[in-house]
Amino acid sequence: MTVDNGVRAVAGLFILISLGLGVWVHHYWFFFTAFVGLNLFQSAFTHFCPAEMLLKKAGLR
Repeated sequence: MTVDNGVRAVAGLFILISLGLGVWVHHYWFFFTAFVGLNLFQSAFTHFCPAEMLLKKAGLR
């Protein structure tokens, strides 16, 4: 798995988990969903993504 695929997988997982938590636990979890989306959006322009750095340290190519 490449780092790009890993970032997409982690973002998708976080979004699905936070949507479930927002529906079944508390609606404030939707702010976490928005945070993940905003982070993906800003990383498209700035090329800075904390998840990418973590995945590189974890050994992904």
